[in-house]
Amino acid sequence: MKIVKSIDELRKDLKGYKLEGKSIGLVPTMGFLHEGHASLIRKARAENDIVVVSDFINPIQFGPKEDLKIYPRDLESDSKLCEDIGVDFIFAPEASEMYHDRKTFVDIEDMSNNLCGAKRPGHFRGVCTVCTKLFNITGADRAYFGQKDAQQVAIIKKVVFDLNIPIEIIPCPIVREDDGLALSSRNTYLSKEERKAALCLSKAIFKGEDLAKSGSSVSEVLSKMKEIISSEKLARIDYISAVDLSTMEDAKDFDGDRLVAIAVFIGKTRLIDNFIYRR
Repeated sequence: MKIVKSIDELRKDLKGYKLEGKSIGLVPTMGFLHEGHASLIRKARAENDIVVVSDFINPIQFGPKEDLKIYPRDLESDSKLCEDIGVDFIFAPEASEMYHDRKTFVDIEDMSNNLCGAKRPGHFRGVCTVCTKLFNITGADRAYFGQKDAQQVAIIKKVVFDLNIPIEIIPCPIVREDDGLALSSRNTYLSKEERKAALCLSKAIFKGEDLAKSGSSVSEVLSKMKEIISSEKLARIDYISAVDLSTMEDAKDFDGDRLVAIAVFIGKTRLIDNFIYRR
């Protein structure tokens, strides 16, 4: 396994594999890897000849009051996890390598106006820009994303389609702790008491999914989920919404593929979770 910090060096290293017809799988991450990331990497390893994991905290997807400066970092631990799975390259550039006097961005209309896009202005412009750069730098055939960031997955798939980028986007299931909490690098921010309180997210998700499958209406599902989360004193709801999975527009019924998503502050830590309902 090789750790690469230069765009030119990574392109040079991958060029020979492309000429040989080798397939390349990309797993974009912001580092501090956990079992959720590992599940993406294993799938990429199983489906591609060469696996590249990007380990880059993307500054342009953070708002001015968000946690860029304290976002957890541990390249040494990340490297061990990647090496154990069989990753070929870790791409770990500095921000100065990725962005020079930046004036060009990739943005998307409408789909970023709801959920996290509404609560984090500019976030998805940063996500779309860095992902497009990573797709261009690596020339990957496939890229792997966790479904916990379901709005991100939908948006990246649309960007790839609209811009004719020759890459397949592979969504992968949410990975959870034994008690149900969705894995996230931000879980490390939680105190012991907050970690226990954070279970209200998965409790609301599981209950909401059960209700949706049993025929409850969108309003009934969202109301019950809100009740569960509001009963936890350390929780503060950022949003609870049901949207059309393909457009990210608000959904009033379950007559189609739906994303039911939540963002909740536990103390100062913002966590997200979701379930997808399909007809």
